Amino acid sequence: MTEKIAYDDVEVGTELPAQTFPVTRATLVQYAGASGDFNPIHWNEKFAVEVGLPDVIAHGMFTMAEAIRVVTDWTGDPAAVVEYGVRFTKPVVVPNDDKGATIEVSAKVAAKLDDKKVRVDLLATSAGQKVLGMSRAVVRLA
Repeated sequence: MTEKIAYDDVEVGTELPAQTFPVTRATLVQYAGASGDFNPIHWNEKFAVEVGLPDVIAHGMFTMAEAIRVVTDWTGDPAAVVEYGVRFTKPVVVPNDDKGATIEVSAKVAAKLDDKKVRVDLLATSAGQKVLGMSRAVVRLA
């Protein structure tokens, strides 16, 4: 069990350990099965291109879930996240090759709030482009 992060030990500007998450077409099929979201833009390249996308794209909720892992890994407790929201700014394009795509996520404490809570701002990018905007979590610490 990870030692809980103490509110008093955290300052505005504290950086959380950054992480990179691989995304392949197989990952997307697995997520589709788990989520029930079988929209063909997430697995059918021909369909995705026909509707104006550059290629198959990752599910928005998958991208959002991968990003928050930086926070839940830091706290050691997913239940510590009391609020989380994002705006989807660019899709994560997932080519059909051995490498797929990656989502790079960094985060830092942006504000200390009341009741031992902090606001964490996240930055998620893929292929050098910001994929989540206004990505913020409110987290209750020990």
